[in-house]
Amino acid sequence: MPPRIVLNRNCNGSLLMHDDFAMEPIQGLPGNLPAGERILWQGRPDWWALAKSALAFQWVCGYFLLLAGWQLLSAVDHTPFPQAIPTTFPVLFFGLVAAGLLLLTAYIQARATVYTLTNRRIVMRVGAALTMTLNLPFTEIGRADLDLRRDGTGTISLTPMGKMRFGYLILWPHVRPWDFRTKPSLRCIADARSVAGLIAETAARHIEVSGTRTGNHDISTRVMALEPTGVAGASALSGALPPGLAVSGS
Repeated sequence: MPPRIVLNRNCNGSLLMHDDFAMEPIQGLPGNLPAGERILWQGRPDWWALAKSALAFQWVCGYFLLLAGWQLLSAVDHTPFPQAIPTTFPVLFFGLVAAGLLLLTAYIQARATVYTLTNRRIVMRVGAALTMTLNLPFTEIGRADLDLRRDGTGTISLTPMGKMRFGYLILWPHVRPWDFRTKPSLRCIADARSVAGLIAETAARHIEVSGTRTGNHDISTRVMALEPTGVAGASALSGALPPGLAVSGS
């Protein structure tokens, strides 16, 4: 079993890092749950959505098809069309290899990942070759944002509070893309809207009970809806979301 780097937070908020060679007592968690804590949801990325969103699968396939088309057009200038078709085979072959590697990478990454939501925190066990476990208590999360896709999958990005920082390359692809600050993310999960609502309700309840609410907390989840109708489509979703889950389009 490969070494697991466990990132955790002690009571004063500092980061602890150590190797953990023990088997997981609970899938996705480095240890048993404390008294009073329970698992509300567990999931992992949808591998096909991860391939499209994080690995640009469709763009890579389109690139090789474009190269093959260019090769075909170049060949028909001096070769009969039936004889020009085989000249595209090398390009198509390398395109198939690249596509296969991307799909395999997405599948392995998805299978190696477990996202866990409890009534106190979010735990992310990520990484295929080098596994890491991130422990994110609700009291250390400033806000959560949902990037909702038309097929129902989505990415929930978490903004840590204070000076808590993570390396982008270490966490990739479990980060919010195109963001200057690294934000750990539940990437390409199924039924993302329901999970976002559960996170919003659970976080609000936990912070209210624990008495740690500050002005830095934005417990509601902002939905960046990618519906064809834009902002209007996002507003239409608000009636189906639980109370306290804010919706906005972008």
